[in-house]
Amino acid sequence: MLSRPLTRRVFLKASGGALVGTLAFAGGPIALLAPSRSWAMPLDTLSTREGSVLLEMTRQMFPHPDLEDAVYAFVVKDLDKAAADPATHELIRGGIASLDSDASGDWLALDAADQFQRIESLEGTPFFEKLRATAVVSLYNNPLAFAHFGYQGAEGDVGYLYNGFSDLQWLPDPPQPADGYMPGQAPQA
Repeated sequence: MLSRPLTRRVFLKASGGALVGTLAFAGGPIALLAPSRSWAMPLDTLSTREGSVLLEMTRQMFPHPDLEDAVYAFVVKDLDKAAADPATHELIRGGIASLDSDASGDWLALDAADQFQRIESLEGTPFFEKLRATAVVSLYNNPLAFAHFGYQGAEGDVGYLYNGFSDLQWLPDPPQPADGYMPGQAPQA
């Protein structure tokens, strides 16, 4: 048996599929967290094309123009894990087939407005709801999304009461709080 070195190309060929890309914003907050500008998300159950359709659908349903595809790819990865269940895999395949059928064979070839119109027509279907529910959690509960949106997370155990909860620096002359100042909070001069 001949032994071939495990290169990126061999790995991606052997896996069910993969999403690959490059970070577009080299100086953005996500680029600071990423080890390199290139990324790859291997898929165990879904094909590369299915992953690409789901990524574009997620981008259309939750549009953030400056949010990197690498963050949207986490939604696809979670759908890939869910697709290990045959019923979920069939639901996803059927939904993508429906989009393709409605688009004369290739939903990805449509322009963004036509893609969105076809996604809208699926609203309320189990496929749409599966994608929406997965995306809400995967997209917005993600450290890369936190970095993009400027969310600081829990920041330890002190919580928001002591970390900007009553920060009124944007007012010209903030009033004294009705219950007095928080411990350690000096009145603004």
